[in-house]
Amino acid sequence: MTASSPMGGSPILLAFSGGLDTSFCVAWLKETLHRPVITVTVDTGGDVDTAALEQRALALGAERHITVDAKHAFFDTVLKFLVFGNVRKGQLYPLCVGAERGLQARMVAEQAVALGSDTVAHGSTAAGNDQVRFEVALRTLRPGLEVLAPVRDHDWQRAAQVAWLEERGLPVPPGGGAYSINRGLWGTTIGGKETLDSLASIPESAWVVTAGAFVQPQEPARHTLGFTQGVPTSLDGETMDAVALIEKLEALAGPYGIGRGIHLGETILGSKGRVAFEAPAAETILVAHRELEKLTLTGTQLKVKEPLGLIYGDLVHEGQHLEPAARDIEALLSSSQARVTGEVKLLFRPGCLFVEGVSSPHSLLAATKGKYGESAGEWSAADALGLARMKALAGMLHTRAGG
Repeated sequence: MTASSPMGGSPILLAFSGGLDTSFCVAWLKETLHRPVITVTVDTGGDVDTAALEQRALALGAERHITVDAKHAFFDTVLKFLVFGNVRKGQLYPLCVGAERGLQARMVAEQAVALGSDTVAHGSTAAGNDQVRFEVALRTLRPGLEVLAPVRDHDWQRAAQVAWLEERGLPVPPGGGAYSINRGLWGTTIGGKETLDSLASIPESAWVVTAGAFVQPQEPARHTLGFTQGVPTSLDGETMDAVALIEKLEALAGPYGIGRGIHLGETILGSKGRVAFEAPAAETILVAHRELEKLTLTGTQLKVKEPLGLIYGDLVHEGQHLEPAARDIEALLSSSQARVTGEVKLLFRPGCLFVEGVSSPHSLLAATKGKYGESAGEWSAADALGLARMKALAGMLHTRAGG
């Protein structure tokens, strides 16, 4: 049933983060299109003040604000598989922000259908990745939806947006400073003038989660991270759900500067882009998970998983999470985790995450009767000599043929 409004017409559902772009969209859509605007915040983690976002949306002219708690859905449908696949862009960046856009688009589309609306909107610009992620997901989910992107399609620059809001006496959101900060459950990204080229880091004062990590160094600390079939399930012996564990790990590892970096890579548009990031929990989980897999998976399993993890990461990064191939990859990744259960002992030091040890009831290291570099177990000295000779055969023939 279509939501009723004194303005008439079905409402426009706007994906609302509370930043400048989406704040501007609330007022601009209402004034320009003369239709009610309902803001939807899909909370996928990252210290979101949902009450403040609702107040801001209503003050900007939204008819209604909807908050959807999607943190657990985000882990179950996306983050879990990023862990299973040990996914990093450029062998560095753990997809801190952006991985959630497909889920956010789906939930905004669901709200639109529930309210009888045929129009959704987002605040993405023409220069970033999010415009593609939102558009691909929304059009895949609901091909009949009209998708509006006022900032992109009408080339509204940030200074002009601020002036437009101020002229009407509407609130301008905080954070309009030198750095653009996006926080999510899996980490934080920071963009500023330094990330527009490749020459320097952002200043120490611009970091958020890891602020002060090297100004007031923490004393070393040891922690134990437990996994059950690839899913992080305990921290220092305390069982907890994945979302709570990620949030606690960020609080523990952030003050050490763990997971801080700057990613340089390809944007969805095809150009190069650079962004600073802080991912204390993601870094800790991915490093620990990788080591546990080395103990419990065969070499062939590891080789098969690695390229699929890269492909899956690209699909998520580019807003193609709804592609059927992603379900196929998820099925293989899930199957591979059947024995990835155990504990990883970690040492936190400023700027350093060190794996001290790893244990599992499915340890392939413990399963052998031999001791690497010291004594044979299931094989004899003659077996080892024969293997060495056979391994050398291809090289011997190549040398002989070249003579």
